[in-house]
Amino acid sequence: MSLRFLHTADLHLGSPLKGLGARNPELADLFARASRRAFDALIDTAIAEKVAFVVIAGDVYDQDWTDYAIGQTFLRGITRLTRAGIRTVVIRGNHDAEHVITRSLVLPEGITWLGADKPETVDFADIGVAVHGMSFKTRSVTENMVPRYPSAVAGRFNIGLLHTSLDGRPDHTGYAPCAIADLAHRGYGYWALGHIHAREVVHRADPTVVYAGNIQGRHARETGAKSATLVTVEGDRVVELETRAVDAARWAAADLDASGLETREDLAARARLLLEDVASKAEGRPVAVRLRLVGQTRLHQALAADRDRLVADLELAAAGVSETLALERVTTATAPLRAEGPAAPALDDIDEAFAAALADPALAATLEADFALLRTKLPAGVQERLEQEPADALLAAARALLEGRLGETA
Repeated sequence: MSLRFLHTADLHLGSPLKGLGARNPELADLFARASRRAFDALIDTAIAEKVAFVVIAGDVYDQDWTDYAIGQTFLRGITRLTRAGIRTVVIRGNHDAEHVITRSLVLPEGITWLGADKPETVDFADIGVAVHGMSFKTRSVTENMVPRYPSAVAGRFNIGLLHTSLDGRPDHTGYAPCAIADLAHRGYGYWALGHIHAREVVHRADPTVVYAGNIQGRHARETGAKSATLVTVEGDRVVELETRAVDAARWAAADLDASGLETREDLAARARLLLEDVASKAEGRPVAVRLRLVGQTRLHQALAADRDRLVADLELAAAGVSETLALERVTTATAPLRAEGPAAPALDDIDEAFAAALADPALAATLEADFALLRTKLPAGVQERLEQEPADALLAAARALLEGRLGETA
């Protein structure tokens, strides 16, 4: 037996992509349509690769539909697969759990959506494959579901479909947790996992365990290419795992080193070089960049004292690189060049004070709580442009501003 199938997860159709609307509405519109365009690219990839079937490991939808258009988008794509002779097996995750999605449409031929009451098996006898899986009934499934899965079917290449926080992945605990040993005990050849948005080959063989990641980055912390995994099976073993990028827009994070720069023109020139590299790596896709300025520089005080001009200069540099490149956020983590004189002891005292503050977990927790409360008092449109900042980022920003002000008066 030789076959190929496509493993994907976390489509999050209908997900709002935030962070660009106020600064660059045209690019924001491209990002707003990115999840749907990425799904179309996923379907195109499956057809072009002539896979035998597609497995989707949960979170097809980001939330309950506001209208039927989201469901129609998904089922039209599945219909395209069916016409190409490609079957699809799907489970629900925490975002589109059985009790979350209240609307439904008649399923087309070629798709099997596995239930949430118990694990179910789809037997593709014609190609010697059995796919096992179980959907989430509610958003919060805290049990280890794997022991309920059936043992491997003899004479088949067995695939497990699971939405899980395997081994308690950081910041994802509590969702159908399990361990590699649990998966291995079932005797399957491949585990197609969902829920974690970063692609990862967790275990290469006996069994092969893969997180496909999501198909489209949804915000600035989901950077880089997003893809599906093309799996090649020979006999009863996985012999090749390949990525196929399907994302329609990308998020990037980059450090702009201001070390040694003397003028704002120097900074803009270095920014253009960095952003050209970012745009190149996006491979023709729209890209939104979170830019952080670092390094010791004579410009430190001027940058901290006039942030609006800094951002305007950098946005102009971005516009000069590409009309589909935008700055999502600019943060400053530069440091001044130390100089002899009366200002130096004051700056040293500031360093010591801020270092002590960063080492105090109680102060960090208080700052984060205060900032979260402040956000709730802002207009809704402003709240959407802000994210919860960790205490160290808040303190770094305060430090830079204070040093800038001291530099003006020195």
